[in-house]
Amino acid sequence: MRSAYRRQAAFYDQAFGAVSAVARRRAVAAVNALPGTDVLEVGVGTGLALPRYAPGKRITGIDLSPDMLARASARVAARGLTNVEALLQLDAEDTGLPDASFDIAVAMFVASVVPNPRRLLAELRRLVRPDGFILFINHFSAARGPRLAAERALRPFAQTLGWHPDFPIEALLQASEIATATMTPMPPFGLFTLVQLPAAQDL
Repeated sequence: MRSAYRRQAAFYDQAFGAVSAVARRRAVAAVNALPGTDVLEVGVGTGLALPRYAPGKRITGIDLSPDMLARASARVAARGLTNVEALLQLDAEDTGLPDASFDIAVAMFVASVVPNPRRLLAELRRLVRPDGFILFINHFSAARGPRLAAERALRPFAQTLGWHPDFPIEALLQASEIATATMTPMPPFGLFTLVQLPAAQDL
């Protein structure tokens, strides 16, 4: 994974930034609208989303790739983003950060590239306070229709960037979580979905 993102770091913004721009903006807008100030951005990458957070949100970004983080740090410095408190090289499935450290966790385009998506979700539940929120932006595979055709057309491009066009939502969420999650299709073509969950899981 580190090797893949080392290769992609130089062109990631140009290759993926445009495709993901609307979905990324809407995810950050959703975060900004939620109560709470302490935000964890998982898979912060080159920091494309960082300038869009409200000044009152305190952002900690984590990523596995030092090359991506270097570009995120440069963006923070260039933009003078004083609400970005830390950019850390950490494994999203096992961060080592203290329990209940954040009000909100948002993972953009990450769930389908980690080895164990449900372990990622479990880690975010540990890190977010019980009254907080967890958000994902991700591509989830369609069963049929125009979106399936678009997924197939984008498959070579997607795989180059580490996407998985055949990633089902059931790989991330259990049936009970799917039933209670808020899901909003995102452009282009509904290829991405914004998923919002309460941090505390009803048993």
